[in-house]
Amino acid sequence: MIDEVRAGAVWRKSSHSGSGNADCVEVATNLPGIVGVRDSKDPEGLHLGFSHADWRALTARIKRGELSSRPNDS
Repeated sequence: MIDEVRAGAVWRKSSHSGSGNADCVEVATNLPGIVGVRDSKDPEGLHLGFSHADWRALTARIKRGELSSRPNDS
């Protein structure tokens, strides 16, 4: 699946990754059945794949403040 993500993905920077923010992710929503996620600083590194439902659930929890955006936040 990762090769499929790399080959067909059209990446866009997250709208919450400001222009000067070093913590940037890119997402690809054009893939059938999955949303690809990668670190914009390491585009050839690891990629994650989420189902569309799981991606919506994850982003909803982040927007509600249920998940920390940094490991040391409490």
